[in-house]
Amino acid sequence: MNDWGFTPRELRVLRGVKTPSGVQDLLDAMPYHLGDTAWSPRRVLGERTAHCLEGAIFGAAALRVLGYPPLLLDMESVPDDTDHVIAVFRERGRWGAVAKSNYSGLRYREPVYRGLRELAMSYFNVYFNLRWERTLRRYSRPVNLARFDHLNWMTTQKPIWFIAEHLCDIPHTSLLTSTMEKNLTRVDSRTIKAEMLGHRKK
Repeated sequence: MNDWGFTPRELRVLRGVKTPSGVQDLLDAMPYHLGDTAWSPRRVLGERTAHCLEGAIFGAAALRVLGYPPLLLDMESVPDDTDHVIAVFRERGRWGAVAKSNYSGLRYREPVYRGLRELAMSYFNVYFNLRWERTLRRYSRPVNLARFDHLNWMTTQKPIWFIAEHLCDIPHTSLLTSTMEKNLTRVDSRTIKAEMLGHRKK
């Protein structure tokens, strides 16, 4: 059985979650990390905290331990907002996701989505900046992180910025037409309040 370089103790933690929703529970139990870092899944396990990128990469590693391919999907925003990364998985032909976010609604998705565009669009309404503008614009194809196994992305103590750089370099598909973008409404205050529940500030 492959241990991917994890210790027996680390594997017990990862295998103990048993399901993708269990992976999400593990991520949710970790405080949101505000640092400018790119920690490996091992480092996240040790520090017990993660931000969006680290949480998605950790999620992909945890899903791999459970028997799923370690897949990431990148969602691009407008230039003055931040991208969001999720770990995606398939069950019975439908897509779901696990994710870490500083916003309530940008996290787990049940595996009920027929395609990746449908999955990405499920994040659209609650993907906004602090000017209350809806900012999700594009999404990537899934990236199988096995391509980085030679760099020990799951267990290295070194930063793994190479994954973020790869996500920035790959093609993305637009979700909206220019007309749709021009006619978007601002997010309402009730949605903002709900999405900011537990939001951490620097």
